[in-house]
Amino acid sequence: MELFDVLILARLQFAVTTIFHFFFVPLSIGLALFIAILQTKYVRSGDENMKPMIKFLGKMFTVLFAMGVATGIVQEFQFGMNWSEYSRMVGDIFGAPLAIEALLAFFIESTFLGLWIFGWDKLSKKVHLACIWLVSFASAISALWILAANSFMQRPVGYHMNPDHILGPRAELTNLMELFTNSFMHWQYLHVLSAALATAGFLVLSICAYQFVKGRNPELFGKVFKQAAAFALIGTVAVVVVGHIHTHDVYKHQPMKIAATEAHWNTSDSSDWPIIAIPSKAQGRNVFEISIPGAFGFLMHYKWGAPVTGINDAREDMRAAHIEFVGGPAAYADYVAAYGEPDYVPNVWMNFYAFRIMFGAGILMLLLAFLAFIWRGDPKQLQQRTTFLKILGAAVILPFAANASGWIVAEMGRQPWIVYGIQTVNEGISHASVVSPLAVLFTLLGFIVLFTTLCIIAGRLVFKFCREGLQSGKGGEL
Repeated sequence: MELFDVLILARLQFAVTTIFHFFFVPLSIGLALFIAILQTKYVRSGDENMKPMIKFLGKMFTVLFAMGVATGIVQEFQFGMNWSEYSRMVGDIFGAPLAIEALLAFFIESTFLGLWIFGWDKLSKKVHLACIWLVSFASAISALWILAANSFMQRPVGYHMNPDHILGPRAELTNLMELFTNSFMHWQYLHVLSAALATAGFLVLSICAYQFVKGRNPELFGKVFKQAAAFALIGTVAVVVVGHIHTHDVYKHQPMKIAATEAHWNTSDSSDWPIIAIPSKAQGRNVFEISIPGAFGFLMHYKWGAPVTGINDAREDMRAAHIEFVGGPAAYADYVAAYGEPDYVPNVWMNFYAFRIMFGAGILMLLLAFLAFIWRGDPKQLQQRTTFLKILGAAVILPFAANASGWIVAEMGRQPWIVYGIQTVNEGISHASVVSPLAVLFTLLGFIVLFTTLCIIAGRLVFKFCREGLQSGKGGEL
């Protein structure tokens, strides 16, 4: 496959936009809820000192929300441009939740965010509070519809194949509710919500840590620090627990993904859990590893040394299932002639280390969130923990690293499938007559430059707001 093959470029482009987009999705969900809870306390207590703080965080939320919208719109356009065969094949199913998300959740979110931004002195406190709660609710529901669509790609349910469609074989929706009773969606959604709490918690903890080091408003930021510490701890614990349960569900339907994340090659192995490894896809084994004997079997079956499906066995199972799906060996030979022999083993090296980045970041977040929670009581004592505050300020990168690497595992781990068991990425790409490698390369480079620039601008704005703090009333302007 050539370097400038349209498939490689389209996959890179989608990876770039997805990672950039998901920098902001969990942050928007979590921060909206954080602000809603903080404003509820303000309305109940009548403490006017909290109002500038809410506006201070609201400015950041507005910037981050705008970034999420900008990257999300670009991401959706790629389905029709680079992945038109995928859209033709499963658009009847995938398009329904995306349309409902745009028409329902997004419009609620954007409408009431506008009312919240401009309604401080025009709406009553309770009506204004209701606006931010509706923004929070809509952002969470928005993720539900998106993940229902993504979960169909991970575990297809609620459909039937129509072989006689005028445009070719097509998956058609038969039961919308099955998309929402998909066990994959349940655990994936809870995992994303947990990540949202943790991401928002660590962002606010980082902001408070910076203000503590600068000696600004320790009492006020101390109150916010308490809520952020609880957010971060609850979110991180939930991420770990839900993630472990989700892993078991993924193993039932995608054993290859789990085997790849642990570089586990053979079912007959002693189910060791590699901590560090150098996987060799060509040799079908790890050329080097440091592992805990039998621990992988315990993690998956709660029995030390229990056998776990390996990569080599999962590959043969996937190939056999694919042959049956396309209609037998003869039909499979025609498929290979048209699209090439699928590589049923994903990039093991990428999955293995992306999972460890996610896991390592999660453990560090758990430790820091626990320390922040137990030290949250006295702002004056907290101010004296300068080293911890500086570490906490830098730790804002941890949830972003965990979120990005988590999505890399979720998407790359199911390769070669774009829709698991139904359509490979080779089948889903647009025909060369629709989109050329040069066009995809041009837009890929353009998106990288544009999104990087926007992220730098957003980061500088957030840092500017932090640097100004609540001094001279600047933090209260929205």
